[in-house]
Amino acid sequence: MTATTSELPRQAREAASTRVAFVLKGYPRLSETFIAQEIRALERRGLAITIVSLRHPTDPEVHPVHREIEAPLLYLPEYLYQEPLRVLRAWWRLRRQAGYSAARSTWLRDLRRDPTPNRVRRFGQALVLAAELDPGIGRLHAHFLHTPASVTRYAGLLTGRPWSCSAHAKDIWTTPDWEKQEKLAAADWTVTCTAYGAAHLSALAARGAGGEVALVYHGLDMTRFPPPAEAPGSPRDGSDPEAPVVLLSVGRAVEKKGYDLLLRALAALPAERAWRLVHIGGGPLRQKLQQQASDLGLQGRIDWRGPRAQAEVLAAYRSADLFVLASRISDDGDRDGLPNVLVEAQSQELACVATEVSAIPELIEPEVTGLLVPPEDRAALSAALDRLIRDPGLRRGLGRAAARRVRQSFDLEGCVGDLARRFGLAESAAPQADREAADREAADRETEGQRLCASPSTPR
Repeated sequence: MTATTSELPRQAREAASTRVAFVLKGYPRLSETFIAQEIRALERRGLAITIVSLRHPTDPEVHPVHREIEAPLLYLPEYLYQEPLRVLRAWWRLRRQAGYSAARSTWLRDLRRDPTPNRVRRFGQALVLAAELDPGIGRLHAHFLHTPASVTRYAGLLTGRPWSCSAHAKDIWTTPDWEKQEKLAAADWTVTCTAYGAAHLSALAARGAGGEVALVYHGLDMTRFPPPAEAPGSPRDGSDPEAPVVLLSVGRAVEKKGYDLLLRALAALPAERAWRLVHIGGGPLRQKLQQQASDLGLQGRIDWRGPRAQAEVLAAYRSADLFVLASRISDDGDRDGLPNVLVEAQSQELACVATEVSAIPELIEPEVTGLLVPPEDRAALSAALDRLIRDPGLRRGLGRAAARRVRQSFDLEGCVGDLARRFGLAESAAPQADREAADREAADRETEGQRLCASPSTPR
């Protein structure tokens, strides 16, 4: 699903000499490291980027990659009533321009099918984006096919600029088919991060005059997740209460992550089994899950750490014995794509237990690079966890095989190459100066990581 530079749309080739605006729902976000690392990798290859965010940040910390990104940042009005004069000025400036009629007609057609305040807000944000856009920006690129792509599409019509899109997970599965199909037709091209998602979007695009849909895995920046200095794999086997096996899960406390199922699976483990769970991540269901853990008698065995910056997450990977994620398809159709935390965990030679949902089988080969269980199967999840808790040799074997696969197939520099060509960048690697800068950044990160990892952490 790759294309040579000569095969790419003309607008993409011309974009190499112009700045590209990346339209994001929120920035910076701890849970969207994959977007930040992609932006930084494209910057190192020479792409001039402006970040446009529909929302202000809410996370208490940022990752190191956010500090390294050089792109200027434009925040749009998060809610139109908060900055009415800004929205009115944008409308006044654009109302007689050539693209206004087409943008307004498209928005009104969408509004009739989706009469919500959010739809109104999208057009107001698009007006501000179009009015305040740097003239040197030649292309718009949306991350996520739902709200960011709507704002980007309207702004593209208002300004006459081409636009493209990166689709991910929730945006694919919770956006109506009519909307996805029209956006795919309007965009120059769309990439998505799983074969599972690409097949769905390609089928929609084929129904109309849709643009190209291509698979581009996010990949992992291996300079940020270098191999652990010492081979992981403690001899802990769950038999010693003084040396419990440490399970780790990283993910937001939302329905699709299946943490309620994980808690029930843990409660079903043999009473004599010695284990502890570390959870990293925020999310609206966190308090409810903590209450569930208490009701199940697990409150003393779980360390709820909340959102953490990347260095602390890396330290947690290196201190754990195995990783678990019980993803599911939620009631509204939302689901994971290929969770980046699984790739991160495997890069650190952690054996992983996950569910056969969405694109996870694209990463984990059962019994070779990890264990997979059916979604919603509490008994199967509990049995898989018990098996790995009791068998440190199996954990080591699965973890090492997984790390080899990740480094061969999910390296960021290889995965970002196709995306870079779509933005009109030369196929050569980043300039030597940029590569040296990346090496210096990696050395600084590794020093910090070694400091955090010097003493294996235990659940607090």
